[in-house]
This record gives sequence, structure tokens and C-alpha cells, in this order.
Amino acid sequence: MRSLITPLIRRMSTGNKSTIYGFTVASLDGKERQLSDYQGKVCMIINVASLCGTTTRDYHQLNELTAKYGSRGFEVLAFPCNQFGHQENCKNEEILDLLKYVRPGQGYSPQFPIFSKVTVNGKDTHPLYTFLKTTLPFPSDLAAGAGSVLMNDPKGIIWNPVRRYDISWNFEKFLIGQDGVPFGRYSPKLPPADLAGDIEKLL
Repeated sequence: MRSLITPLIRRMSTGNKSTIYGFTVASLDGKERQLSDYQGKVCMIINVASLCGTTTRDYHQLNELTAKYGSRGFEVLAFPCNQFGHQENCKNEEILDLLKYVRPGQGYSPQFPIFSKVTVNGKDTHPLYTFLKTTLPFPSDLAAGAGSVLMNDPKGIIWNPVRRYDISWNFEKFLIGQDGVPFGRYSPKLPPADLAGDIEKLL
């Protein structure tokens, strides 16, 4: 499969030797988790929402990728966020039931960890997302600096300050190599399944 990362983006991602392993996150029940627990794995970090138009497709594809590559050392790390259309407006403890009974529904159960809700843009951005955005400022499947419809529509922006490299919507994705270094950033327009080529390249 062809890689979605251009040579320029690849150089940007490997030139910075900082890794995700120094960051602490919280599980849905509030317990601290160290991302160093994922050393040696290829990870997809993705901001998710339960009531987005692509929730059903993307959550099912995340399970499919986990089933296909999990035994080879691939992990999805999902971070709910309510900054885009207020589409994750439930409490942490309600998220799994919402996924099971509403969307995707039909008993859906994520086969990957979902962490506590985070802020990915603005003054309260989680440090992990500050690191990811500054390391990889633009999605590789878009022209550098192209932004998104949201970023061109002030009514949809509820955070401050606004940065050109902000996350643009639900289900924006970052791939992390086995060394913990961010490898690629992918826009919400790109379905998770389309990252299979780059996942295989990193495994």
C-alpha cells in the first residue's frame, strides 16, 4: 500500500526526537495512565465524538484496524472531545453506553482504550495535543496550511486562541511510530481504514 506521508512531512516528524512517552493521560474512570505503557507499539491517537456524522463508520473501522493489526503491536488511543459541534456532550461515564446503545449502537464495544475527555484546541489544550500539533502542524492528506471549512467559519470555533495548526474536527488522526515519535497527521476527511498502508509501514 502507498504511504500517505510526503517526504517533507516525514522529515518533519522524524527530525524531532521528542516522543509521546512522557505524557500522562486519564482513563474514562479517571485513573492516570502513562503513555510510556505503549513503548514499542505503533499507535493511532484520535479525537473522537459519539454524535458525529462519521461516528458509526469511524468507530467500526477503528475496531477493524485493531482486529487486523493489534496482534502485531498496533494500538488505537481514543480521546473524546466536545469542541466540535458539541458532539461529545455526555459525561465520561456515559460514553461507553452511548456507543453501545445509540451510535454506533447495536451492542457496539470498542476494542481499544478510550480515555477521559480532553480539550484539543485553545488555552486549555491537553499537553499531549500541544505536542502533537506543534510536531506535525498540518495533515499530510491536505495541502500544507489548507485548513478546513471549520477554520474558515468563525461560527464553528468556540476556543481561544485560534492557531492555524489546530485540530479541525472530530476524528483527526496521528500515527506514532514504535519509537514514540509522531509519524503522520491525517485529516477527519480521511477514513481510518485508509491509514492501513502507513500502519503496515510502521509495524
